[in-house]
Amino acid sequence: MNKQPMNFRSALIAVAAATFLAGCSLIPTYERPAAPVPTTFPGDPAQPAGPAAAVVPWQDFFVDARLQALIDAALVNNRDLRVSVLNIEQARAQFQISRASQFPAVDGIFSATRAPSPLNGQLTNTFQVGLGVTAWEIDFFGRLDSLKQQALAQYLATEEARKAAQISLISAVATGWYTLLADDELLELTRQTLATREDSVRLTKLRFDNGVSSEIDLQLANSLAEQARASYAQQRRQRLQDENALTLLVGGPLPSTTLTVATGVKPLDSVAPMRELPAGLPSDLLTERPDIRQAEQTLIGANANIGAARAAFFPRISLTAQAGSASNELSGLFKSGSSAFSLAPQLSIPIFNAGANRANLESSRAGRDIAVANYEKSIQTAFREVADALAGRETLGEQLRAQRAQADAEGVRFKLSDLRYRNGIASALDLLDSQRSLFSAQQLAVQVRLLQLQNQVVLYSALGGGWTSREEVSRP
Repeated sequence: MNKQPMNFRSALIAVAAATFLAGCSLIPTYERPAAPVPTTFPGDPAQPAGPAAAVVPWQDFFVDARLQALIDAALVNNRDLRVSVLNIEQARAQFQISRASQFPAVDGIFSATRAPSPLNGQLTNTFQVGLGVTAWEIDFFGRLDSLKQQALAQYLATEEARKAAQISLISAVATGWYTLLADDELLELTRQTLATREDSVRLTKLRFDNGVSSEIDLQLANSLAEQARASYAQQRRQRLQDENALTLLVGGPLPSTTLTVATGVKPLDSVAPMRELPAGLPSDLLTERPDIRQAEQTLIGANANIGAARAAFFPRISLTAQAGSASNELSGLFKSGSSAFSLAPQLSIPIFNAGANRANLESSRAGRDIAVANYEKSIQTAFREVADALAGRETLGEQLRAQRAQADAEGVRFKLSDLRYRNGIASALDLLDSQRSLFSAQQLAVQVRLLQLQNQVVLYSALGGGWTSREEVSRP
């Protein structure tokens, strides 16, 4: 640091001029790609009255208190969601690092040197104290600003990823809970069927012992009873596995009241109804689905990377400056006339780097094209998810009605077959066939009802619902 009169005004003017000139940006103008989907959903479905799914708090859609307790626990304890939140903190820190690189880093400096004088060779001391800026890059061509914009887009994309993770978690918890209720209903149905078939075995054996029925009838009855017993064991295993899956989603033991059902009420019939939702237009998904917004922020970040790659072709100007006090004696550092100032700008011009800058630019452009494809794919995926859920809403209600009607008809058929068999009018084959058909029809009715509930959950999440809560809606 050369000892000379300080001129802070000149230094300030130089820094201000450099900062003013550092406003050039080589980032390509961003234009949102056109949505590669039709303007309406297939069949132009009816639009129930009400707000869009994205603004409906999940507590207002899943109104069942038991399910709300599970979702609350999952939002607090689920580890995947916790990782998503921590990813936001990491991305925020990275953005702050990128933003800080645009500003000079000021350090306190104290140094002491002892070296021979170039004049007489005698050893002399030099003491320096002050403030210094080392190699501060003046962003004339927007390289640092482009990197900052990329980091900001990554941070915003991570925030959208957290919202998408919450939607996925809430949807998975609701689906898992409905599945567990269906398991309980199917388990009770299988138990009742097993009891009925065991009763048929006893009746058929009695008739066989008295010479009324053949051994074929007896073995068929035994076969169907064992089939029901195997189904019961399978259903118990499935129920335990589904409970384990839901426990993992919730992040802890399930509350004891989760599966509480009033006496005489089927588990799936105890579910509080979910509201009907308007589908809106496919273009609404661009702003209502966090995963699409995440893909767009990733695209914006990739676009900003091109600006940084372009700026690498231009010179880089860095500034090193120091201001403080210098003296040959430690005691004279802060005396009058000991002030010192130095300013050392540096210009670096890329001349030859074996095509690295060109390759980096091509890589950035390819990355943007990949981000465009991923963005368009996210829109197409969202369109299909909504369209599939709307198709389910249009058809599952009629399918459930028909399936329950079939189960009722099979129930009447079984009662008549049982009555005819006990009176010796019908064969055992007719009775056992009616048992088998009734069990199958009842199972299908439960499964279709489960599909209907799950489809409502899928539609809610596909429309972007689930990332808002009552607290966020009421927050000013």
